[in-house]
Amino acid sequence: MAGMQPEDVFRLASAGDPRLSPDGVTVAYVVAWVDEESREPRSAVWAVPVDGSTEPRRLTFGPKRDATPRWSPDGRWLAFTSVRDGEVAQLYVSPVDAPGEARRLTDLKEDVQGPVWAPDASRIAFTARDHDPDDDVDETARRPPRRIGRLQYRLDKDGWTVRRTHHVWVVGLPDGDRPMQLTSGDFEDLDPTWAPDGSRIAFVSARHDDWDLTTMSDVFVVLSSGGEPQRLTATDGAYARPAWSPEGSRIAAYFTPGVFDDPRHARVVVLDAAGGERSVLTETLDRNCLPYPPIREPLWDGDQLIFAVEDAGRVPLYRVSADGSSQPRPVLEPDGWVTGYDLAAGTLVHALTTPILPSELFAGDRRLTDVSHTFRNDVALSEPEAFVAVAPDGAKIDAWVMRPVDFDEEQTYPTVLNIHGGPFTQYGQRFFDEFQVQAGAGSVVVYANPRGSSGYAEEWGRAIRGPVEGGPGWGSVDYDDLMAVVDEAVKRFRFIDPDRLAVMGGSYGGYMTSWIVGHTDRFRCAISERAVNDMASEDGTSDLAGFFRGYVGAAAWEEPGAYARISPLSYAADMTTPLLILHSEEDLRCPINQGEQLFTVLRSMRRDVELVRFPAESHELTRSGSPTHRVQRFGIVLEFLDRQLREGAST
Repeated sequence: MAGMQPEDVFRLASAGDPRLSPDGVTVAYVVAWVDEESREPRSAVWAVPVDGSTEPRRLTFGPKRDATPRWSPDGRWLAFTSVRDGEVAQLYVSPVDAPGEARRLTDLKEDVQGPVWAPDASRIAFTARDHDPDDDVDETARRPPRRIGRLQYRLDKDGWTVRRTHHVWVVGLPDGDRPMQLTSGDFEDLDPTWAPDGSRIAFVSARHDDWDLTTMSDVFVVLSSGGEPQRLTATDGAYARPAWSPEGSRIAAYFTPGVFDDPRHARVVVLDAAGGERSVLTETLDRNCLPYPPIREPLWDGDQLIFAVEDAGRVPLYRVSADGSSQPRPVLEPDGWVTGYDLAAGTLVHALTTPILPSELFAGDRRLTDVSHTFRNDVALSEPEAFVAVAPDGAKIDAWVMRPVDFDEEQTYPTVLNIHGGPFTQYGQRFFDEFQVQAGAGSVVVYANPRGSSGYAEEWGRAIRGPVEGGPGWGSVDYDDLMAVVDEAVKRFRFIDPDRLAVMGGSYGGYMTSWIVGHTDRFRCAISERAVNDMASEDGTSDLAGFFRGYVGAAAWEEPGAYARISPLSYAADMTTPLLILHSEEDLRCPINQGEQLFTVLRSMRRDVELVRFPAESHELTRSGSPTHRVQRFGIVLEFLDRQLREGAST
């Protein structure tokens, strides 16, 4: 059986976003796949009994993407979003007991997101962006100029956010009830949650003076009938995903402390719903409680809260007493990565992925879905083996190796060191098509969580702050850690050919790839993707412009020398490794000038370098970009690796 090939992207399917009926008997969830004919992403809402007594059944049949299923509190309705007419997601409801044509509740010009039912099941809150009428002008040359007076005026994948900020809306179920916009202004209002009596809605926003110049946000409360939002918290950090307690006196949320003091662990906190006093519940856990990508808000279970954490390459579930009377403790510790969870009537369900299993739905140990069975039955997948490397200063780094699917212990193989983005994210026990395609093409795959990664003590993530203050900066101990991983892998696994090593990564992983080839000639070739190559221009042109001081310790215009010192571009003259630069033309997180600058310098010095540009793609190309482009990218990567590494093979 062959390993995963690029075209197998069109065969992938996964189950996620589980939501239980109020009685805990049935779980609705989203199945995502790629349509074979159109080669476009598709999704639909399905349901299955938690006891597994009957087979899953499909509930929605939209032609494109149905998502975010949400049961009404009385169990009579299922709300969901759907892209049906045009390219905008609208809000629909469908009766549960008498299935029929879903009823559309909105007709907005921007996507409906995050629907949340009122406790009496009569209304639904959601968020949607304001629509800029200038976007309706068909001829781009006739559109008026954009007038910008703040930072945070665009966002990767979303595009321009000037005159397009998120706000909270409410719509009722009766026919003819028109959506009412609750919040307005030049602010981003997100994550609505209803008070138990339905009179108020809490949400997250940044509405302080010069809100665009900081990373702070607050919890606000607004009457569900409308009015001026009232700030509940003290503007001393960043809040996310509030959740009102069942009795209405408290609000749980995630809170990340500090301002320009990155990275910090997100904590689970409880706020007094009247005065905003805050209790931090997870300080002793010393783990990040807001995994990337984010999953959902903390779940109330009586007087306890259930939440996910990042832990050494896994994402388990924990619980903690809301009054702080007990320490956080695990409630679900799978050898994998929880991608979704829900709780109702004492029943807990979760979606889980492992390195050889795309995300599927579980109730305890019982697997409720098998949407990826065709892919798994037809494709040989490689399982990782964990090992530990030791850095020169004694730090221990978690790492993994994956053998090629056609592994022969008598042979040696080319090896690819993969570096994750972030840097405050983690690799670990989840299915990752990148690794499986590399292993399917005959390479050994090595990956690790060097210092700077999440999933460990906060000190581990903060080890690469600076160099202005607080640490040595990017390209320091993280570089040492990754080189130690390579040393240990070559020493430990004799099937690795030390003369045929490649390195690659995206975003911060692209930064580290560029940095590595500017500081060592150890690798036969390298692939730097959506990278940061010049820290100063990144800090001036990214959708995170002005915020890199949180890592560096100062702004680029305050300490230009520090930014130059940690920029891979500064070491381009030392780059002799053949380099493939991949970049998306609509990347706003790491704009394409980052790839262009490095390519221009290296090509001018007649180095072995190639730039590949993907049109109409954002920073998320490899994760949620066009499936066609994802397959083409895989082909380009594999061809480059094969061309650079095939010489010198030994048996």
